This record gives sequence, C-alpha cells and structure tokens, in this order.
Amino acid sequence: MTLARLLRIVVDTNVLVGAMIGTAGRNRQVLRACLEGRVKPVVGEALFLEYEDVLDRKAIFRNSPLTAAERRELFEAFLSVCEWVPVYYRWRPNLRDEGDNHLIELAVAGGASAIVTNNVADFRSSDLRFPEVSVLTPVDFLKELS
Repeated sequence: MTLARLLRIVVDTNVLVGAMIGTAGRNRQVLRACLEGRVKPVVGEALFLEYEDVLDRKAIFRNSPLTAAERRELFEAFLSVCEWVPVYYRWRPNLRDEGDNHLIELAVAGGASAIVTNNVADFRSSDLRFPEVSVLTPVDFLKELS
C-alpha cells in the first residue's frame, strides 16, 4: 500500500452493525482501520440507505453496549471518512441474495479492492466475476491489512 492511494474497501452492513453490538472483535477492528485512515471505505446511495434502515431497527441493538446516540455518533464518524461513490452502471451479478448485488456494483464503481462482509458465502455464486474485487471476512481482511 502506498501513501498516494489508500486501500479502498466496501464495508458491508453486517460488519458495521457487528461493530456496534459487540464490545470487541474483528468487526470493530475493521471500523477502527477506517476511522484511523488505514483504509478508505467507499459508500454509495444503496449502501447508505441500507445502513440507515438497519440502524433504525431497535430490536437488533437491544443488547448493544452503545446507546442510540452513541451509535449515531459512530455512524456519522464512519461516514465522515467514507468516500461517496455514485454508481452509474447496474452490473447485476445475480448473487444468491439479490440484496447484495449493489455491493459489487459499488466496489467496481469505487475502485475498491475488497468487500468486507461476514456473509462471504452469499458472493460465491456470481454470474459475473470481478477478479480485482476480493470478498473477505473481517478476519481475512485484517490478516491482509497487517
């Protein structure tokens, strides 16, 4: 990784939520790497709306160590280090979970080298392949980052 260009990643919603409902762990370490400027997360309209939708689901955060205000503050801090990427082309890789297609589209549009997710299995059956984009668990991503 050079100083001229940070590693660009897409942080799946399940990683963001995982960082907010746990007190430690790999999800938090991924978020920390973003907040510390070691990687550059990219976000687009579809992912932003998904983040917003899930963060409003109170049942998910029932046992969260963070209050709603603290979760909002963390989310806003995360967004402040993200680069907004417009997605102009809908590639439709036909993933097993249709709701994940936008992540690949964002990664391609944003020049991301990885999608960091806890659901790598959902990305294995793609009709379209983008070899420049890896799909990694937080554990595997952190191994590559170090």
